[in-house]
Amino acid sequence: MKHLAEFTLLVLGIVLSVSTCSVNKNNSRLINEDVIDRKIDSLLTLMTLKEKVGQMNLYNGFWDVTGPVPKGVSSNLKYEHLKKGYVGAMLNVRGVEHVREIQRIAVEESRLGIPLLFGFDVIHGYKTLSPIPLAESASWDLDAIQNSARIAAAEASAAGINWTFAPMIDISRDPRWGRVMEGGGEDVYLGSKIAVARVKGFQGDDLKDRNTIAATAKHFAAYGFAEAGRDYNTANIDNVTLLNTVLPPFKAAVDNDVKTIMNGFNTINGVPVTASKYLQRDILKDGWDFNGFVVSDWASINEIIFWGHAKDKNEAAKIASIAGSDMDMEGYVYIQELTHLVKEGTVSESIVDDAVKRILRVKYELGLFDDPYRYCNEKNEKEIIGKKSHHEAVLDMAKKSIVLLKNDNNLLPLKKEGQKIALIGELAGDKNSALGSWRLASDDNTAVSVLEGMQAYNGNELTYKKGVDVFLGRTTFIHELNINTTDSSGIDEAVELAKSSDVVVMVLGEHGFQSGEARSRTSLQLPGLQQELLEAVYKVNKNIVLVLQNGRPLVLEWAVENIPTILEAWQLGTQSGNAIAQVLYGDYNPSGKLPMTFPRNEGQIPIYYNHVNTGRASSREGNVFWSHYSDKENTPLYPFGHGLSYTKFKYSNLSIVQNSSSTDSKVKVSVDVSNIGDYNGKEVVQLYIRDLVASVTRPVKELKGFELIALQKGETKTITFELTDNELGFFNNNGDFIVEKGDFQIFVGGSSITSLQDQFTL
Repeated sequence: MKHLAEFTLLVLGIVLSVSTCSVNKNNSRLINEDVIDRKIDSLLTLMTLKEKVGQMNLYNGFWDVTGPVPKGVSSNLKYEHLKKGYVGAMLNVRGVEHVREIQRIAVEESRLGIPLLFGFDVIHGYKTLSPIPLAESASWDLDAIQNSARIAAAEASAAGINWTFAPMIDISRDPRWGRVMEGGGEDVYLGSKIAVARVKGFQGDDLKDRNTIAATAKHFAAYGFAEAGRDYNTANIDNVTLLNTVLPPFKAAVDNDVKTIMNGFNTINGVPVTASKYLQRDILKDGWDFNGFVVSDWASINEIIFWGHAKDKNEAAKIASIAGSDMDMEGYVYIQELTHLVKEGTVSESIVDDAVKRILRVKYELGLFDDPYRYCNEKNEKEIIGKKSHHEAVLDMAKKSIVLLKNDNNLLPLKKEGQKIALIGELAGDKNSALGSWRLASDDNTAVSVLEGMQAYNGNELTYKKGVDVFLGRTTFIHELNINTTDSSGIDEAVELAKSSDVVVMVLGEHGFQSGEARSRTSLQLPGLQQELLEAVYKVNKNIVLVLQNGRPLVLEWAVENIPTILEAWQLGTQSGNAIAQVLYGDYNPSGKLPMTFPRNEGQIPIYYNHVNTGRASSREGNVFWSHYSDKENTPLYPFGHGLSYTKFKYSNLSIVQNSSSTDSKVKVSVDVSNIGDYNGKEVVQLYIRDLVASVTRPVKELKGFELIALQKGETKTITFELTDNELGFFNNNGDFIVEKGDFQIFVGGSSITSLQDQFTL
């Protein structure tokens, strides 16, 4: 078997070496698609049907993470299938030693020696952790986000990983859904830009570089619209929302050569997405010409049965394969059923061949047929993972992700000397929670705590008290957290400290494992007795800086009404405490903007800035018959795009110029932005439009451009945006992208509630 495998790799390697001579010099690292297809076709002729189906089989390693262990499955079966060539990829096998050994079995003991893909959830770093993706999205800094993904890829690839199940690019408007922490927020324009940045960061310029990994855009599609924000639930959305909100980030990822797409756990309009031919074949593969492969989520092909869409594994295999789901993750459906389905003629072998070609193509592009062990270098593993420059980069990313929500009385930045500062809150001293969710390769308790970060500044008298215990017992990725709701001991001690302090910094929020997969919440209040602690301290000292650590928007109405300064610090990863301290003390001027709307209460959810107007949008004098709540105003607590700075910015001289000579619509919008405050700072200049009259009702505002700029105090810059058909058009219910003439409003400012506006007619 070893000799046949070596012969197979030799023949295919010769074809590869010939191909590299014929590539365009400007793209010397890109392999001609026709040559790859010829190599794949050659390999397919050598493969048995069972070996083909094996390429469509993705096994977990030898421990289980995000799903149940299938009945009757043992490690022995997996090893047996590896030796027979019945496995195409593995997940959760990491570390050079382990990856090399599993790859050795596939390459040297199977008949054809086809190398494996090794996948892993590299979500916001590998060992060295960046902020959670929602926090990174608050930076609106695409270069920094791309660099964050690049660092994650460098560390993961050094550990033997060549494929990540990221980025998650689901648009979601529901913070009850725990997986909002993995994505880019509620807006399709920002989300699409972030999707591209992360794909480019993971995959680099050349997938054969040893520090790049194949990316996975997930979850296709509408997983972020799960009903009631409850994970694994159904989604029901109209076609206009699907085409204009859900799908564009995936189209952007495909246009930028993302190698794999993951479907999901949800249904959409009654059909499990894993079983959706409309999504996977009609739109993705045929409509967008996607040439990578589609992988299921954990056992989602098997779960077609539990949705009631298939009666057994046999039918699930038929439905999913025909629909276009190419690889079965830990479902044991294809490996058990698909060969028989093809032999009996129920599923065409061309379906299997198409899936296998897609999978093999990614392996070729990763260079695994040149060197199956290209990601197995102990020296790289030792030198790259955790290197100093990575810590510096994630610190920079963390600072850019912080959002200053409120700063009445200019409590921030803190004075660096001569003050008594109380630091209160369990999370302030916690070194684990700030790492966030989805950090399977990191070591527990390796985050810099806020306490440690503030202790680096020694000019003030800093005293720390926990206040109350919030999170009890084990805090792990796979277990529910136990929240203290009864024991308030410790509050009195914190109150006494606050009485004698000049400023109180309170670090409150969610534990890192309260968001993420399967972490839906009906209440978005501060967990446990933290609200009681906050109000008790406020009674004796109103000079409070509230630092929030959380993985989603929270309900904070009391705090916003009473606490003078609020800093949204998310879960910022390894360098969390240093980043927060540097912002608190003014060594870094915050510039983050919210990627999701913060609701006043849970009853407003879903709440998002780019809603349609409705037929009764405004108050009608003397009666109640308009679109509103009787017990709460319609407006959010904090709108999308909101974020303050230690300095102040002024917007002026909004100008609109249309290009009438072009066959395409082109509108140039310019605005002057001035720093009129006392600090140098950065501002995210945001451009919104409103199509006032259209054949399909359009949102009251839509983000269509943004630019992150740095301004010295006293400096003014003119920022120019260009609107084209891409920004001015939309998809109608028939799936046609159209640009309609008529009146458009333009809004430019520092958040989605900017009032600076003008109008033009297209």
